[in-house]
Amino acid sequence: MIKRRQLLEGMAAGATVALAGGKARAGAPPPGTFTASDVHVQDYPTVQAIQWIGEQLSKETGGRLSMRVYHSGQIGRENDTIDLTRYGALDFTRVNFAALTNIFPVSGVLTLPYVFDDVGHMRRALDGAVGKDLLAALSQRGLVAACFYDSGARCIYNGRRPVHEPGDLRGMKIRVPLSDIFMSMAQAMGANPTPLSFGEVFTALQTHLIDGAENNWPSLDSTRQFEVARHWAETHHSMSPELLFISERSLRALTPADRDLVLDLATRSVTMMRTLWDKDEAAARAHCIANGVQVTEVDKDAFRRATEPVLKTYLADPDRNRFYRRIRQEA
Repeated sequence: MIKRRQLLEGMAAGATVALAGGKARAGAPPPGTFTASDVHVQDYPTVQAIQWIGEQLSKETGGRLSMRVYHSGQIGRENDTIDLTRYGALDFTRVNFAALTNIFPVSGVLTLPYVFDDVGHMRRALDGAVGKDLLAALSQRGLVAACFYDSGARCIYNGRRPVHEPGDLRGMKIRVPLSDIFMSMAQAMGANPTPLSFGEVFTALQTHLIDGAENNWPSLDSTRQFEVARHWAETHHSMSPELLFISERSLRALTPADRDLVLDLATRSVTMMRTLWDKDEAAARAHCIANGVQVTEVDKDAFRRATEPVLKTYLADPDRNRFYRRIRQEA
């Protein structure tokens, strides 16, 4: 099996040349082949959406353009793949907004507690003018923000006890993404936030390095974390979505027609991803419950009150505040 270092060196050496149609170097993808990364497993909806883009590219260009998708965190953590995409060593990367809040402060508005009332509210906002303006604001530093993907409602789960209200989290070490906002949110809810990369969560739960985590149903299911964390609390504290980034350098290497095709396919992939997401989220929930996960309804108003100081602190930033007010108008 190719080592991760060798893989990255080969990709970095040949990424731009491959997309420009030149001679591929040793270890690089074949000419005309995009490279894409995702930390989720192969059948996860975001991975399937990127694979669909590749399939359509190949179909619509007669095989001249294609996609190689490195799933399951083969390339590294989301923070790593963002940097690789900035410099053209990767062409596409799918990341959660939790990975962006320290890099692009305005992105934090989508991860803050209880910004969205429900999935319908989130989709209305992201599909409209506010979403378009956010994509434009995030298209900088060598990255082009292509489209939003769903990530469901994030909830808290743990291996110790049911959680009904914030006080039940006192003393628990809860994994959060590497994000200041998520650390503040978990602390406000009474937990001890423990930042870890996504790929480390199962082992950390298994060895009791942490007591629990917060994420969505498909993530709990696809990583089999439900085997070691059987208490699920319906907090719905964040609906932090996903973002598909494309390397600006890679796009510049394409003809205008190919560039338009790539961006159009990214936009069109959203509908396909959401269809898969809705189906997989329901199936993941049913599978986890069938395997012993106990679902607890929580005092959501208590969680809202607990996290309100976090909301006020981060909305002191005028850019975040402006987008927040526009999002709330879509409720």
